[in-house]
Amino acid sequence: MLDIQTTTAAAPLSEPQVVRREDYRPPDWLVPQIALDFDLDPARTRVSARLTVTRNGDHERPLMLDGETLTPLSVRVDGQGINCWRIEQGKLIVPLTGDDHVIETEVELSPERNTQLMGLYASGGLLCTQCEAEGFRRITFFPDRPDVLSRYSVRMTADKITYPVLLANGDNIANGDAGEGRHWAEWTDPFLKPSYLFALVAGDLRVNRDSFTTMSGRKVELGIWVRKADLPKTAHAMASLKTSMKWDEEVYGREYDLEVFNIVAVDDFNFGAMENKGLNVFNSRYILADAETATDLDFDNIQGVVAHEYFHNWSGNRVTCRDWFQLSLKEGFTVFRDQCFSADQGSAAVQRIEDVRALRGSQFPEDSGPLAHPIRPDSYMEIGNF
Repeated sequence: MLDIQTTTAAAPLSEPQVVRREDYRPPDWLVPQIALDFDLDPARTRVSARLTVTRNGDHERPLMLDGETLTPLSVRVDGQGINCWRIEQGKLIVPLTGDDHVIETEVELSPERNTQLMGLYASGGLLCTQCEAEGFRRITFFPDRPDVLSRYSVRMTADKITYPVLLANGDNIANGDAGEGRHWAEWTDPFLKPSYLFALVAGDLRVNRDSFTTMSGRKVELGIWVRKADLPKTAHAMASLKTSMKWDEEVYGREYDLEVFNIVAVDDFNFGAMENKGLNVFNSRYILADAETATDLDFDNIQGVVAHEYFHNWSGNRVTCRDWFQLSLKEGFTVFRDQCFSADQGSAAVQRIEDVRALRGSQFPEDSGPLAHPIRPDSYMEIGNF
């Protein structure tokens, strides 16, 4: 993920809790499989989730699933409705007696009222997600932590005219007509991933399509999805993506591992870009470039950010964090990789000067001020600040 500074209106905050690195404990329950079914609507979206859960170790602790701003509609265990669940301190607590169960939940949420832009939110006619660091709990009940890895399958149903394009992580395996002016799409990601890498985008988008042939001879379909008027401004981003894929093969021996790689440009986005597995979501400023108005710096920034998020496929996605105290393992290493890439594409000396200038202009003042912290702190109160 690439962070950018944003300003939002202050909202009432609850008393923050201190999270300490020394308190880490492996998850009580693992979720090897999750199936999500979205009935998409900007005012009222319903999300049905089917979790295959497995007790992790010898204990009798209940299943505890994180959830925020969700209206729970039903909870089922192994196909049976139950009434012994409860919500406590933002968690859905379900007592379970066995070691393996199937948990089904149905919740309701309102993307258009989600002004935090975390979880599932509406943006200029699009529905979009942002889940790093703890946004997935605003979509469905789940152990929203980076050491719970699952295989995801996703089905989306939405209005065909308003949301003609339905995208999610992984590969598109089926599409169809749902009747009454609605349609559906199914996506599956065969690789285990943490919940913060989940992504979904629905809307009226156009695509710049291309392909890349990997070093083993596989053809990967590439797509950069934008609004119709912005389509001519995506050529440089596509060229940057293909150059990044080739560079990662040549320098690190890392071949892309899905059949599809998609990028979506969104105007309302809290960060510069996000490395969701197979479906990167970008702030439009880091995708769109018009040769008539963009500067050399604009083109360099787009190339660097596209590379950074693509490189995360291996340094962050396939190899991920145990907890958020290890954030620098994925971000620091991936920044190093994108700096090396940019140096190879242009002048290594100029790139080094720019990197040091950024450190002196941003990192040094932070490290000498009240926001200073080590790259792996002992505790934090708000992971977004870290």
